[in-house]
Amino acid sequence: MTLSRQLFSAIFATALAISPAITAAAEEVAQELLLNPPETEELPLVRSAEGVDLAEYLWIKRPIIVFADSSADPRYVQQMQFINDRIDDLALRDVVVLTDTDASTASPARQKLRPRGFMLAILGKDGGVKLRKPLPWSVREITRSIDKFPTRRQEIRDRHPARP
Repeated sequence: MTLSRQLFSAIFATALAISPAITAAAEEVAQELLLNPPETEELPLVRSAEGVDLAEYLWIKRPIIVFADSSADPRYVQQMQFINDRIDDLALRDVVVLTDTDASTASPARQKLRPRGFMLAILGKDGGVKLRKPLPWSVREITRSIDKFPTRRQEIRDRHPARP
């Protein structure tokens, strides 16, 4: 037997001997992660638009921005109730809801969209304004509108490809 063949045999035998130990260690780490998953800081689905750069959502989320001159505006209250009642439907569509109820401060969203009083704006993942509404919309109306976006249709096709 040549030296290289002996060396290969020794390395192979060592690997076989170590393999069960490595497998057991990997299983132990996997079990620990399953029992104690690492904490991830997930952003809330509804948050203030103050200080938020809309560019951070490009190709990741669909921002829905709810503007009002005051958080006491009945249209704002109704819109937020609609959203809170069916928040899961929005989460399925990669939506983040941003609220801006202070007309005296110029948030980046307020500067870009220039609302007058109450306004609901839906942006696409591409950052483009897809829809502006001066009145509250139900989540059903919002999701139907989102489901017509080309990127959303592609997401649906990718998740449920046609079967041959």
